[in-house]
Amino acid sequence: MSTSRVICAGFGGQGVMSMGQLMTYAGMLENKEVSWLPSYGPEMRGGTANCAVTISDEPVGSPIITDDATAAVIMNSPSLQKFEDDVVKDGVILINSSLIHEKVERDDVKSYYIDAVGMSNELGGPKFANMVMLGAFLAVDDSVTIDSVLEAFKKVFGARKEKFIPVNRQALEMGYNAVKAQQN
Repeated sequence: MSTSRVICAGFGGQGVMSMGQLMTYAGMLENKEVSWLPSYGPEMRGGTANCAVTISDEPVGSPIITDDATAAVIMNSPSLQKFEDDVVKDGVILINSSLIHEKVERDDVKSYYIDAVGMSNELGGPKFANMVMLGAFLAVDDSVTIDSVLEAFKKVFGARKEKFIPVNRQALEMGYNAVKAQQN
């Protein structure tokens, strides 16, 4: 039995909520127990945004993740400062190194640095950075698959956005491969 408790955090407009929704829907498609709990700062775009995602083989008791996250996907510096200590020992912190220049201070977690905006720009602009980071997460946590995330994409974004699935697959694979390269 496994349970993944993930914090996704960044500025509003970086696709943090979408990332969490994709993980959650992918978990549902794989018949897992899931929860998604969004949290917004006082401003929407540009303010802080984070969500707590739980994907489990067992019923989820609470959607709240305080100091027991198994992973954190961090898109900006304020989020690193806020959530670094909420990851359990031997957990994983994935850092968007395009915007975060400081390093994880803890030595009891695994940290990976992904140039999410740089990779996203190779695909046509910064809007795929969240998908690069989601791909990075999938490289360290097998709670859901890339195929399930892409199937979930149809639910989260609707049929008229399905034409963007191929480029989003590329973004996921770029993030996935970036972490696998750091693991070797």
